[in-house]
Amino acid sequence: MPTPERRYVITFGCPDRTGIVARISSFLADNGGWIVEAAYHTDPATGWFFTRQEVRADSLPFGVRELRAKFTGIAEEFGSHSSWRVTDTGERKRVVILVSKEGHCLYDLLGRVAAGELDADVSAVIGNHADLAGITRAHGIPFHHVPFPSDSPEGKQAAFAEVRKLVDDVEPHAVVLARFMQILPPELCADWSGRAVNIHHSFLPSFVGARPYHQAHRRGVKLVGATCHYVTADLDAGPIVEQDVIRVDHGDSTADMVRKGRDVEKAVLARGLRWHLEDRVLVHGNRTVIF
Repeated sequence: MPTPERRYVITFGCPDRTGIVARISSFLADNGGWIVEAAYHTDPATGWFFTRQEVRADSLPFGVRELRAKFTGIAEEFGSHSSWRVTDTGERKRVVILVSKEGHCLYDLLGRVAAGELDADVSAVIGNHADLAGITRAHGIPFHHVPFPSDSPEGKQAAFAEVRKLVDDVEPHAVVLARFMQILPPELCADWSGRAVNIHHSFLPSFVGARPYHQAHRRGVKLVGATCHYVTADLDAGPIVEQDVIRVDHGDSTADMVRKGRDVEKAVLARGLRWHLEDRVLVHGNRTVIF
């Protein structure tokens, strides 16, 4: 595949007012910045302005560190509550994937990375079961088995401490819960805020509790879906990144619904992770703006 053009990505949010676009554009133009993609949104409910801009890296006379330093002054002009980030597409993004036994999402992500469809390095896969060690190592990726005792709170706490160390040693840009059947403790949710991405096996809000597809089958639903969202301490209530649904009907068995649901889960997780890695997701409160 051809090498993509290196770009700097600027994401910025602040209370809305006149002159924001002009100020950012002038700053980039004054430094020779060649904007190749730009998007804007104002949320009238919150009065907040959002933008994402991509600039050709070779058009600027300085690197990403100096761009960050210079943009700090621009951001400060719009108040201390503004939020912003400058990233470099020349830096490979690192991903850690957490799994249990179900492998459909892991298989899909590993395949996309291997095919070059997902531009990231999977630095490690961590599982509380060893079922997916083989496929992980077949892709040349380290697999770490961290058992979670079901009858020992202290043992589970120690397991999460080991998972934390394995993840933090990599300093990943994304921690993907690919059907990881453990609830992250609040302190991990806080430390990985904005980086931990989960795939939920339903279109939220949804059937609560175990065996959701069986509940849906008994109710005779006509749609099943999936939701990719950021992980927070409020279970399955974090900011939503992507959702999709697929139709089912009275002729579908529970197994049919599970199969169709897994297809949606894979697609939704892949899209949500891609947008996150491309810095297309801006979070404000419990909502997202996706450019």
